Amino acid sequence: MTGDQRSGIRDRETTFAAERGPKNGAPRIAVVTGLAVLLLVAGCRQDMQNEPKLIPQRGSEMFADHRGARPQVVNTVARGQLHEDSYFYTGVVQGANGYREEKNELPFPVTLDVLERGQERFNIYCSPCHSRVGNGLGAIVDRGYKPAGNFHDQVRMAQPISHYFYVMTHGYGAMPDYSAQLIPVDRWAVAAYIRALQLSQAATDKDVPAGVTVRNLKDVAREKNLPEGFAEPWALSSTAIQGYPHDAAQGNPAMAPAAPAPTAIKIPLSKPAAPAAK
Repeated sequence: MTGDQRSGIRDRETTFAAERGPKNGAPRIAVVTGLAVLLLVAGCRQDMQNEPKLIPQRGSEMFADHRGARPQVVNTVARGQLHEDSYFYTGVVQGANGYREEKNELPFPVTLDVLERGQERFNIYCSPCHSRVGNGLGAIVDRGYKPAGNFHDQVRMAQPISHYFYVMTHGYGAMPDYSAQLIPVDRWAVAAYIRALQLSQAATDKDVPAGVTVRNLKDVAREKNLPEGFAEPWALSSTAIQGYPHDAAQGNPAMAPAAPAPTAIKIPLSKPAAPAAK
């Protein structure tokens, strides 16, 4: 076989391999590519993206009502908000007629520590209006504010002790509530101290325990070099306003004055037209 013949044979084999290669390799490539795609699709599931979780303010297919925000379980109580003793937190009980009713008792025993705590809180939050002796003539009243309640008049003396707790919780008239400044136990302590103030100002010799000496307040004030008249009754200054009967035209207590009634407008009648000149 000559060299030219061998060269021709190699050329034909090369051409034949080139022609058959793509035809036989294409199916293999397709199969491999298909398997790779299947594996890729199987590994790219949407479970991690579409997690079965509840998103705030969105619906949910998990529940029958399709609400993602679930209502609270009945009778669920948050931590620290059990409030089993409703009288301790409200100062009232349900009366026989179904309405709220105040009681003349404290929800816990009164000790000297309770009274001292009540005195401290009273002097901080109550004395600016009610004064330190509770006569309603505090420093704010001396500067023109409406006179506060006098704890020593017949009306306040007859009120049950839980009434003061209720007023501190909800406010009364021009007095705002002090529930943000005084926690419930401190409100009861202040109520107990108010009762102690009432007893101190209306006490008699019969209320003094045997063996206890009662000194005159004027003598104590003199020994402590307090101003003259310290032990005398306090009087309103000329700048203080007096509590007069309520005038509905001025609005309700602690509110802005009511808008005045519209002024009547009178339109004069037109004069009759003058007769036409002849």
